[in-house]
Amino acid sequence: MIAVPRTDNSILGRWWWTVDRWSMAALLVLVVVGAILVMAASPSVAEDMDYDSFHFVRRHLLILGPALILMIGVSLLSPIGVRRLAWVQFAAGLLLMVLVLVLGVDVNGARRWISFSGFSMQPSEFVKPSFVVVTAWLLARPRQPGEPRGLILSISLLLIVITLLVAQPDFGMAVVVGAVWFGQHFIAGMPAYALAAAIIVGVVGLVAGYFSLSHVQSRINGFLDPDTGDRYQVDTALNAFANGGLLGRGPGEGVVKDLLPEAHVDFIFAVAGEEFGLICCLAIICLFGFVVLRGIARLLKNEDIFVLVSGAGLVFLFGLQTFVNLAVALDLIPTKGMTLPFVSYGGSSMIALALGMGMLLALTRRHHQKWQEP
Repeated sequence: MIAVPRTDNSILGRWWWTVDRWSMAALLVLVVVGAILVMAASPSVAEDMDYDSFHFVRRHLLILGPALILMIGVSLLSPIGVRRLAWVQFAAGLLLMVLVLVLGVDVNGARRWISFSGFSMQPSEFVKPSFVVVTAWLLARPRQPGEPRGLILSISLLLIVITLLVAQPDFGMAVVVGAVWFGQHFIAGMPAYALAAAIIVGVVGLVAGYFSLSHVQSRINGFLDPDTGDRYQVDTALNAFANGGLLGRGPGEGVVKDLLPEAHVDFIFAVAGEEFGLICCLAIICLFGFVVLRGIARLLKNEDIFVLVSGAGLVFLFGLQTFVNLAVALDLIPTKGMTLPFVSYGGSSMIALALGMGMLLALTRRHHQKWQEP
C-alpha cells in the first residue's frame, strides 16, 4: 500500500488528505456491485436483441474506467473550477438538447438520444448535475447594480430546461429537476411567498402533465388501479423479489429476470433481489443511504452558501434518482424509466453521474483557503 504523508504538498497529496475517502469508497463499491449485477441481468436481454450474451457486459466494463478517472479528475477541482465546468457542461448540454428535438433518434415515441458516428448519448443526463451547480451560483453570487436577481435568472433557466425535457417528452425527469431546484431554493432561503408560488406552479404542472401526456396518464392510472393498465414490468419485478426470498437463488440462477424487460437498466434492483436476496438489497440501500448522509454531514461543516446549495442539490439529485428507481421496482410509485446510479447499465448515465459525484467530492473537500470569485 502506498502511504501519502500529510506533508505532501503536491496536487495529489493535498487531494488525498482533503477528499472524502469514505464516500469515494462507497461509490467504488456501488460500481463493483453494478458490474456484477449487469453481468447477471444483461445476457438474456442481449440474446433477445440478437447480440452475443456479453454484449452489454463488455460495453459496461468499457465505460467504467473512463467514468472513474473522470470522477477523480473532477474531484481535484476547486469550487471555482467546479462552477466553470458546470457552466460549460450546461451550455453544451442545452445546445445538444435542442439538437435532439431535430436530429435525435426516436425510441418508443420519445426523442432523447442523439448519435455521432455510431456513438449515442442522452444530453439531458449531463444537464441535470450542471444545472444544479449553475443554479447554486446564481443564488449565491453577489448581485451587481442593474443586474436581475439570481432567483429570476434561475427561474428562467428552469423553464428552459423543463420545456426541453417535456418536448422530448421526458416528464419524469422534468419533475426530478423541478424538485431538486425547489430543494435548493428552500435551502438558500427563498421567501415564503415564493415557496408557496413554486408549490402551486408545481402542482399545476403535474396536473397539466397528467391530462396532456397520454403515457403519463396511463402510468398513473395503472398505478392507482392495477386492473386498468399494463403492469407486466412491475408484476414481473415483484415476482423476482418473491422468488429470491431472503438469501436469493444464487448468482446466475435467477429465472424471472429472463422475463423482465430492461432488466439491466430500470429493473436491475429486481435482479439483485432474485439472485442475491433481501439481505443484499438492504445492503445496497444502505450504501446509497451512506453516500447521501455522508454528503450532507460534510456539507453542514461548510459555511459557504455556494458550496452548501450546490452540494445539497447534487446530493438531493443522487438520492432522488436512487429513490425513483427503487420505488418503481417495488411498485411504490408509477413507472418511470430511470437508472440506478452507478449500478444500472448506461453510458450517458454513468458518465453524467461520474461528473456529478466528482463535483460533489470536490465541493466537500476540506479547502484550507477561502476561495473567492474572480
